[in-house]
Amino acid sequence: MAKKQLSKHSQNKWVILALLAIAQFMVVLDVAIVNVALPSISRELNFMGNDLQWVITAYTLTFGGFLLLGGRASDLYGRRKIFIWSIAAFSVASLLCGLAQSDTQLIVARAVQGLAAAIMSPAALSIVLTEFKEGKERNKAMGVWAAVAAGGAAAGVLLGGVLTQYLNWRWNFFVNVPVGLGVVWFALRLLPHHIGEENRKLKLDMPGAVLATSGLMSLVFGLSKAPSAGWDSPTVWGFIAAGLALFAAFLWHEHRTDQPMMPLGLFKIRNVLGANLAFLVIACTMFSMFFFLTLYVQTVLGYSPVKSGLSFLPTTFIVATVSGIVANLVAKIGYKPPMVLGPALLAVGLFVIASTMKEGGDYWHNVFPGLATSAVGMGLTFVSGTLAATSGVPKRLSGLASGVLNTSQQVGGAIGLAILSAVAFSTIKTDLAAQKSYAAGQVHGYRSGLYVGIFLALVAVVVTSFVVKNQKVDAKEAMMGG
Repeated sequence: MAKKQLSKHSQNKWVILALLAIAQFMVVLDVAIVNVALPSISRELNFMGNDLQWVITAYTLTFGGFLLLGGRASDLYGRRKIFIWSIAAFSVASLLCGLAQSDTQLIVARAVQGLAAAIMSPAALSIVLTEFKEGKERNKAMGVWAAVAAGGAAAGVLLGGVLTQYLNWRWNFFVNVPVGLGVVWFALRLLPHHIGEENRKLKLDMPGAVLATSGLMSLVFGLSKAPSAGWDSPTVWGFIAAGLALFAAFLWHEHRTDQPMMPLGLFKIRNVLGANLAFLVIACTMFSMFFFLTLYVQTVLGYSPVKSGLSFLPTTFIVATVSGIVANLVAKIGYKPPMVLGPALLAVGLFVIASTMKEGGDYWHNVFPGLATSAVGMGLTFVSGTLAATSGVPKRLSGLASGVLNTSQQVGGAIGLAILSAVAFSTIKTDLAAQKSYAAGQVHGYRSGLYVGIFLALVAVVVTSFVVKNQKVDAKEAMMGG
């Protein structure tokens, strides 16, 4: 009887979707859940000020650096097998994060966690795309997938606050372990063996992935050392130069290899190039804004972790609402107008936050107005930018184009956080040397970082204005494979 039941379930696409959605929810959750816990992590593991960014950066670097390779690995070795092994690895890495006794241990475990997520996420999505037929069925499945991504971000900020305040920051990671092991147990029983057959004709571009990720890590490490070592340090510029050299080697390798991780010809499509450049600099700004605001509301305004989580919750709902409006608008006005307006409003929001941020401030006067304005800008950008990056791409490259866009966001976030954190913590160090209070130094430092973010958001406005060509599309069909 049990065997019949399992066999029946293994043919039920919606049961399979539910299982994969839980795994994706966990990965999305893990990006947002950590932000609120940062001050607690910093105190317990004695992080130096600007080193704290590595709790986020270690995850986003390996996630972004190996995302395309993860997609190729699932095609080569079989999606079912890769999905199960990567979820198991993600669970083990989460356990190691929770057990970390030093800043180095946590950063290394976070890097492993990001690597596992980079392999799991495209494997899960590719199973969804292959199991659901193109049209209404797939549209419905992708609607569920999109809702999980939005829900994971919303749940992350709130759950992170609750776990940190009432248990311990370590439970932000421990919570993944039983969920991950449960997903593995059900996947072994419910995912049919025919899902994702191996394709030995493909090969992994491991040199490309290693060159790209090591180059990014070197660049980010050099930038992160600037506040402590000084901008005139040979070590700082040595790592920055090494990072740029490794990235140049990556481009040379991708141009020469038969099966590149990131085919450079894709960027000959004007809108793909423009959208990815725009998302790269927008992500630089967004990741840093949430990082600075998390530290500001907890360490300067004195908010509890739960109150901090609640303070960021409106952002998710604003982004989701505006994204829905944009999805209906682009068929009438095209995707370029909202794509230009989005980063402009993001810049306005950042300016409002930076100009009103102060000691002894409060949420409704010094955080919410700018945060809400920035959220509207993000909502305008997400749907329109995704359409620009994918709607003009040949169908055989559509999956790759989506992966490249996701990579641009993760890599941009990591680089931006390194640059803006270096600016912010260099300012804090200078203010402390001038005998200013730590709170005053923090506010000045975060403000300096946000001003750089404003400049980057305006760069995105220029890029989208001059590079992206407008086109009217049905957003729901284009984004859901219809």
